[in-house]
Amino acid sequence: MDFAALMSKEISKAKGDTKSSGQGKDTSTSEPPKKYLRRGEEEAARVAAYNEEQERARREREERQANKRKLEEEEADRKRERDEKKRKLAEESKRRREQEEDAAERERRRKLGLPELPAKNDGEQTPDNAEEEDIEEEELLQKLRDLDEPARLFGENHRARLRRYRRLSQRAASQQKMTDGPIPTTLEPVPGAKMIIPSVIPKEQDDRLFLLRQLGSYFNMVLSEWEVALAKRDISVRQSFQGKQAYNAMLQSRENMKPLFRRLEKADLEDGLLEPIVEIVHKAQQRKYVDANDAYLRVSIGKAAWPIGVTMVGIHERSAREKLHQSDQQAHILSDEATRKYLQSIKRLLSFAQVRWPPEDQLQIMG
Repeated sequence: MDFAALMSKEISKAKGDTKSSGQGKDTSTSEPPKKYLRRGEEEAARVAAYNEEQERARREREERQANKRKLEEEEADRKRERDEKKRKLAEESKRRREQEEDAAERERRRKLGLPELPAKNDGEQTPDNAEEEDIEEEELLQKLRDLDEPARLFGENHRARLRRYRRLSQRAASQQKMTDGPIPTTLEPVPGAKMIIPSVIPKEQDDRLFLLRQLGSYFNMVLSEWEVALAKRDISVRQSFQGKQAYNAMLQSRENMKPLFRRLEKADLEDGLLEPIVEIVHKAQQRKYVDANDAYLRVSIGKAAWPIGVTMVGIHERSAREKLHQSDQQAHILSDEATRKYLQSIKRLLSFAQVRWPPEDQLQIMG
């Protein structure tokens, strides 16, 4: 028998007995930790811990980013809702402001006697009307620039831009430039050298319109001089009863002259009133205030005879009998209240003019 095989058999038996005896012992106790570790095992444990820490940090980072995105989306929704509310409030405020400005403008034009603003055309909001009178985009932009308006607005499409152009065009056509002065007017002012009023009304339409501009400029100039003269008085004179009365007379005259300016702007002043007014101003510019006062008396009182209810005096027909009832002899001051007021205001301007520009001939001073 081989000795080596026999020894290996015995050794295997001995190992089997040792294992079987070990199984009967208490297995609850674990093996004691190794006192020494290899460097490779230590490095592998460190790498595993590092990877686990990195994975945990990555999960926390992704969770934080998800929460942040959720908060940002919620904040964006809230901001969108706030912006929508602000836009609606701004549109409502703008609409109310435009209505208030429109009402104030209409009231101002009513007080000044200017024509009413044209009503807003509701039909321009409809797409059909917008398509009927459509304008090319480039041409529309150029027209807006010609009106000194922004060519494009944020969030504005072609149709809204076209409506804005029509609204601006209507407003520019309805509103004319008002000149500065005691009485605002659309009449273009005339320089002082060209303010000389002719003695007769010109026949040409252009010359007639220029005459109306001359009258408006002259009356505004006299009112300005009157206001400056009242402002130069001493404080004691201004606060006195006579000083306040004089200032109130100037204010009343300025207010009563506005209907005359409105008629001059429209060029609808009849010749029966325009001729005596031209004569009054012509004589006043020549510093012939007595003659100007006579012209005022003719237009205010008239030259009509007073037959005291008797239409036929005597039995014989007279050559001047037909002059009793001529229509051109009536007093224009009796035609209406507005005419009476601005004619009386012209008389007050005449009284101030002879103090501001006294005549060389003392016989031309009104009593």
